[in-house]
Amino acid sequence: MSPRMMILIGVLTAAAAGTWYLAREDGADDIDLVPYDTTHRGYYLKSARILGTADDGSLLYEIEAEHAEQQASDRIEFKGVRMRYSPAADVPWVVHADEATIQEGSPRIALRGYVRAVSSPGDDGQDTEIRTQYLELDPERFVAETDERVQIRFGSRSLTATGMLASLNDDRIELKSNVRGKIVP
Repeated sequence: MSPRMMILIGVLTAAAAGTWYLAREDGADDIDLVPYDTTHRGYYLKSARILGTADDGSLLYEIEAEHAEQQASDRIEFKGVRMRYSPAADVPWVVHADEATIQEGSPRIALRGYVRAVSSPGDDGQDTEIRTQYLELDPERFVAETDERVQIRFGSRSLTATGMLASLNDDRIELKSNVRGKIVP
């Protein structure tokens, strides 16, 4: 073998060893950049259905949502929400909202966005509709409350006010302040 060939083999061997060494170092750095994350991120559901029960275990209400996600260990956020009472509860209200939050340990559901509560038609054949941007609902006590602006429609009659307290099982609504109305006979 010629000296020229020996030098060429030596240079190629050194280049191969150097390339191997550099490739090994880069791979070790990639592993260090992506550590194993042991944090529990919660859960999410699509087309979620949550059932609320009365003290005797019977179905009281149902919450349906397009999306539900656990935000913290004690809070669940919902999007595209519809809440209705079971027929046995004899509460004729259905509540719709863009978003809702349930906090662990609190019986209230905070509804946000375009919030609409509609009752089925009464004796006069007309339904009642409540609209607001924020509403807190305690489904076990059948109470809905807000301090925000609220609009209430009874057929062709409508009222606006700031703040409201409604007892859904009694069909009783108390307006807090700045009440204005349009009543047509």
